Parts: sequence; C-alpha cells; structure tokens
Amino acid sequence: MQITVVGAGIIGISTAYALAQEGHQVTLVERHPGPGEGTSYANGGQLSYSYVAPLAGPGVLSHVPGWLLRRDSPLRLRPSLDPALLRWGLRFIAACNRERADRTTRELLALSFYSRARMEALRAAAPDLSFSFARRGKLVLHRDAAAFASARAQVGYQATLGCEQHALSADETIAREPALAGVRGAIVGAIYTPDEDVADCHQLCVGLFNRLRAMSNVSLRFNTGVESLWVEGRRVCGVRTAHEQIAADAVVMAAGVTSAGLLGPLRIDPGLYPLKGYSISLPLGGRGAGSDGAPVVSVTDAARKIVYARIGGTLRVAGMADLVGWSDRLDTRRVQTLYDETRALFPAAMRARDAGADAAPWAGMRPATPTGVPVVGPSPVGGLWLNVGHGALGLTLALGSAGLLADLIARRQPAIAPAPYALTR
Repeated sequence: MQITVVGAGIIGISTAYALAQEGHQVTLVERHPGPGEGTSYANGGQLSYSYVAPLAGPGVLSHVPGWLLRRDSPLRLRPSLDPALLRWGLRFIAACNRERADRTTRELLALSFYSRARMEALRAAAPDLSFSFARRGKLVLHRDAAAFASARAQVGYQATLGCEQHALSADETIAREPALAGVRGAIVGAIYTPDEDVADCHQLCVGLFNRLRAMSNVSLRFNTGVESLWVEGRRVCGVRTAHEQIAADAVVMAAGVTSAGLLGPLRIDPGLYPLKGYSISLPLGGRGAGSDGAPVVSVTDAARKIVYARIGGTLRVAGMADLVGWSDRLDTRRVQTLYDETRALFPAAMRARDAGADAAPWAGMRPATPTGVPVVGPSPVGGLWLNVGHGALGLTLALGSAGLLADLIARRQPAIAPAPYALTR
C-alpha cells in the first residue's frame, strides 16, 4: 500500500517507521527542514509509562482561580473567543471528575505499557540506535499533605492496573535522590516509580529518520508543507503541497496541532488545542553524576508542573501548560520561571553548570485533547487515519500508537483494544 504520513515529529516518524517495516511504500512529508524540529525537539525527556494521570482530574478546577492570579502559575489561560478553545475548555471541564479520570488512566496505561514493550523491542533490534536512553526511575514530589494523600490513593488504584509505585517520606525521598537535600523542609513526600526511563526525543527522531533514509520503500519530503488533503467523494487520494499533489492509498495525519487546520475543512474534529510548554537544557559541565548537583533520578514537581531529567550531560527542565493560542513565540518570563525553580530545587546544579554554554530556551505546542487520551485510528473519510492528540505524553506513547495504527491499517487484531482511542469514542 502507498501511504503518506504527514508530520515527522516523534508520532509521525514512529508511524512511518512502523509502516515501512511492514513493507508499505511510505512517503513522509514534513514542513520543517529535519525530523523532530517542532514539539519533539526539546521536550521533558521523561518516558512516563506509569505517571499518566490526566490534567483533567477531579480536583483541578479548584486550583484554577489561584493559578490564574500567579505570575509563575503552572497553568496560564489567555481569555479568548477562539471557538476551538471554548469547545476544548467545555470538554475539559466535563472530564474533571473521578470516573472520567480513572477511565483515562486505564486507557493511557494500556497504551503506555504497550509502548514500553515496543521500545524494548526497538532497542533490542537496533542496539546502535543512540538517543540517550537510560532507566533512572522517577520521583514525583509533593509539597502539600492533602495532595500527597490523593497521590497515595492514586498509587493504590494504579497498583490494580499493574503499576509498581511507592510512597516515600521526605527523608526516604532525599535518600533516593540526595540532590534534593536542600528542600527537605519544603516537601512532605514523593511517589517513586523505579522503572521509568529518560531519552532524548529529538535524537530518537533523527535515529529513526536515518533508518528510514536507508530503506528503499521510503520517500522523504522535508521543507514541504501540506496545504490541504486531497479528497474525492469521501475517500482520501493523497495530499496537496505548494508544488504538487502526492497520491496515496492512505494518509496518516500525525502533524500535531497543525493537524486541526488540515482536518477542519473535512469537518473532522479530534478536539485538539495546543498546551504550550517550555524547556531549558542546562549543560552540567562534565563533572559527572553525583558531583554536579543535578538529580540522577528523574524528578517531577507536582505542584509546579515542572519536570527534571538528566539526559546525557544535560539537565532538561521543562513544564507548564499555557492555553494562549497557536503561536509558539518564546515567553521569556516563563523561561525565567524555569531558571528560578531549578535554582530553588537544585541550587548546586545551577552553580556547577557550564554558565557559558547556551541553555537553549525553547517552547513547544503540545497537541492535547480535553481528556488527555490521543486519537489513534480511522476517520470518517476512507483511507484517512489519525494519530494525534498525545499532549505531554508524545514520547511516552509514540511507539505504542504507531504499532496500534499499523495493526488497524493492516486489519489485524491489535495488541490492545482500539476503541478507547477512536475518534468516535
């Protein structure tokens, strides 16, 4: 089958790789000059297979008024009459209940566990694929006793779904990650997950791109923006760029938030809106783990919505969720918040880092659905498939989503139930 995949971020390039391995003729179309140069470029780097609880939780709405009044709030909302934001917001509010949150957790865990299995298979089959992968475990820090109690209850629920997580006291948390010693009095405890990983998402995109480039059944079109989908009747025939029509038997939309604009004229609404996030990448000066003041274990500050991951010789700091429209312009105030929070949590790392090196501040537009569950499967247009809406879990869910879609396109029985990820769910 001739299949065109639109988008070469981690979702699109994983999908193209899965389809090409099965022998399909694959054309990968990407508007950027290279792979992984959009939202996949400098994300948080955490492979969060067990920490998938959605933003739309039962207690989140009570925090929103306070968040909106803080300059350094983890969530920022710019009031707007954008119909897409209004629709997204109403659906998000409807999802902020315990029943929906538990269902979302089950659905995301099924996909994340499948993705982890496919990651292990990929690493075994391609040992030369280098993307700074490491199993470091993860600590989710809590500063508030009530929030920590809720997190412990979530651990109990997720244990019934196959997760191994442990609630640690503040002292146990420091023992697990000594770099946190300076904030002992500021935290009440943490949730520790031993089998969480880290990876450089952009490096993985480049590695898969290089493997695709060596395959005779793959055509790569970079610096090529898709202007519209080519549809006749109710069946897709390919895509239209500024210079040509690319014919295809099937098209996979995997272009992040830009997918919404291409699907809109077909009256297909996967419920996407950008959750803008930010990151900095702090070079650690080569002193080595344990002596540079940076954590070895991955850390998530639950209250601040900021993650910290040691990726090779760099500390990646990423977070926040801004509902501020469709521009990826860098907000220097949000970047400064990342610096300030890192200095407060890991002061020794900030002193030890290579101050002369560029911390490469970055912003990315995470394509989120209101519930947090991505859309992976067919559309109402024949031959048009969707792989969108992974939010902050794109790296975590990419390989599983690609495998699920490849099974559906091949009309095989998928490894996991596809219904939770369908457009019509």
